[in-house]
Amino acid sequence: MTEPPRPLVGFKRHLSVAVVPGDAVYVLSEDEAAALRGPHLESLVPLLDGTRDFTAVHRELPEDVPAEQAAGLLARLAETQVVGLRSAAGSAAERPALAYWDAIGGDGEAATAAVARGRVALAGAGSTPAAAEALRASGLTVVERAEDADLSVVLCRDYLEAGLSEVDARQRAAGRPWLLAKPTGSRLSIGPFFTPGDGPCWHCLATRLWGNRPAEAHVRDTLGLPGPLPRPEVTLAPLAALAVNLVALEAVKWLAGRRNPGQCALWTFDSGDLTGERHEVRARPQCASCGNPELVRERTRRPVRLEPRTKTDTAGGGHRAVAPEQVLGTYRHLVSPLTGVVKELRRDTRGPALFASYRSGPNIALGRRGADRLRTALRSQNGGKGVTPVQAEVGALCEALERHSGHYDGDEERVRASFRSLGEAAVHPDTCQLFHERQYPGRVRARERHGPFQFVCDPFDDDAELDWTPVWSLTRGEHRLFPTALLYFGVPAGPGPVSVFADSNGNAAGSTLEDAALQGMLEVVERDAVALWWYNRTRQRGVDLDAFGDPWLGELRRTYAGVGRDVWVLDVTSDIGIPVFAALSRCVGGPSEKIMMGFGAHLDPAVALRRALTELNQMMPAVLDGWDGGDDPDAARWLREAAVAEQRYLLPDPARRAVGPADHGYAYSADLLADLGLVRAKIERAGLEVFVLDQTRPDIGLPVVKVLVPGMRGLWARFAPGRLYDVPVRLGRLAEPHGYDDLNPFPIFL
Repeated sequence: MTEPPRPLVGFKRHLSVAVVPGDAVYVLSEDEAAALRGPHLESLVPLLDGTRDFTAVHRELPEDVPAEQAAGLLARLAETQVVGLRSAAGSAAERPALAYWDAIGGDGEAATAAVARGRVALAGAGSTPAAAEALRASGLTVVERAEDADLSVVLCRDYLEAGLSEVDARQRAAGRPWLLAKPTGSRLSIGPFFTPGDGPCWHCLATRLWGNRPAEAHVRDTLGLPGPLPRPEVTLAPLAALAVNLVALEAVKWLAGRRNPGQCALWTFDSGDLTGERHEVRARPQCASCGNPELVRERTRRPVRLEPRTKTDTAGGGHRAVAPEQVLGTYRHLVSPLTGVVKELRRDTRGPALFASYRSGPNIALGRRGADRLRTALRSQNGGKGVTPVQAEVGALCEALERHSGHYDGDEERVRASFRSLGEAAVHPDTCQLFHERQYPGRVRARERHGPFQFVCDPFDDDAELDWTPVWSLTRGEHRLFPTALLYFGVPAGPGPVSVFADSNGNAAGSTLEDAALQGMLEVVERDAVALWWYNRTRQRGVDLDAFGDPWLGELRRTYAGVGRDVWVLDVTSDIGIPVFAALSRCVGGPSEKIMMGFGAHLDPAVALRRALTELNQMMPAVLDGWDGGDDPDAARWLREAAVAEQRYLLPDPARRAVGPADHGYAYSADLLADLGLVRAKIERAGLEVFVLDQTRPDIGLPVVKVLVPGMRGLWARFAPGRLYDVPVRLGRLAEPHGYDDLNPFPIFL
């Protein structure tokens, strides 16, 4: 029996080797050089030209080179990927290709053989004879039918073409991999490889792509188009040749057995400046095509279980279970202008560096109604705040992910019924929306005169059928039903009245579910307290910033003075007893004061103070840049007309001592669950019920909740009877409740 030939050993074929006697052996690749030193290494180099097997190398060793040392040197060279095995030396024509496989870490002989066996099917609206020829020139066999191919290459003019859904369905049903590419346009796109059962499907990708093309999605839906708008053909001969050859290269590497994470990504090449970008594509676990579409419903049906969670980060604007740097690292892959949930993270450079403000794309909480009217409003973009840039960047990322998680996708748990038919199982939306009966008759005119934050919906019909979603009551330990449209942004409106809609009050993201629930509860408490003060225009105690002993506060005041503005803080804490502060700033010496504000709440008064001031910082860059309210009529009127001389409630009450940290008793706890229990107990002592809806999306992973406390107010003009009128009297701020006509005519526009 003939023995198989022994493998040859030699330097990798993509390397050049030079010996400098008495110095080192230099090994050079395309972009690196290494100096290798060691006893007898110089003597070993001539024997590693790829023409000898191990036996021959040892046989030809110089007499002064011990065999054991030579074996050790070879082992170390192999470990560092400098030396490798090969089955044959290869012809002169074959060597460049073999060297390529060595350069990218492959097995040249095995790769070459696999490519020679490889069969590809070419399909798609973008396929051309030139593409087929490029595949053949690379050594592949092009076949007609996908069933006969090891890989299908689908070339398109747009990654969202309607026909790609059918391609994906066929390939998944047959378990066949396929590569998607767009070889046209000034920006080429290649990938990902779709491998059924492992990784994303085309629908996972399409969801992300459409999410980053909202204007085109609007045109598609309005015009009833089956897919994206067709684009004119854009190419040049050299670009077209490059495109099909790059596609062929990716197909060759795949069929050669080459696997890397980039093959699950969409790679783009900008021919204008010769730059490339990788856009990650991940499977959506809840995808209706390749995943389990019941995941979101199953999560909603489960009780919300909050567990002990140790705090690891207490700096900046809150107490968290995970440091901001870790959160950023975990979820940064969700940022991409093509395939991301978040289009971008961008620092707002319009103000001083201390403001540390970031933006993260359009605020989908506004919905179509708001986005059409508030393109230049403060809240038209998601944003993040913080004492440090990384805190602000994480805040911007989490707010964008929070908004996305709270958007209606269609896979939410829903029950179709009327409120009257549900009885005690349902919570009436009026207890959350809190519109006064006098707001309804003038609602159409009010929608024209005010921004969408002040949108007054139609009266709720108890007999109308609509969708309801279960929400967990932490107070009762059971689910109760709320209108789905009250819980999620963008729920499709039917042909009838718009009697329920969602706002962002109580929506919160966190590094853990406990973190998110705590932030949501604090936001509800904060906004309710602000509404009690603002709409009743009560005088509140100021906050003694010096008493907190925070050097950052001194730097902040100097920064505001440097841009010609005063800054001060009011204590607007309500009957709930959790510190809530309102930070305010006005322009000094200008034609208008352009008063801005920010709010913050936390059990720790020092954290509440920082939150209020960092939110104020977040608002300031736009104002310093000349923003005059944009297309929000409420903001424009406020910035134009409001002055502290007339709006005295904005100033600290001069008759009372300023508040310091000692005025709010606070005992630190190392556990977020303990903080949650305390906040919840304070809310429930006021006779209120706490609900938490887990809105975490499987494809995002960041914990997101919506907290609802029926009876508590948001920031906007919601004037129904209740706490707005009763609590200021109980707190001694007013001798008797204000009437409807006595409330602040300036609605909050944040």
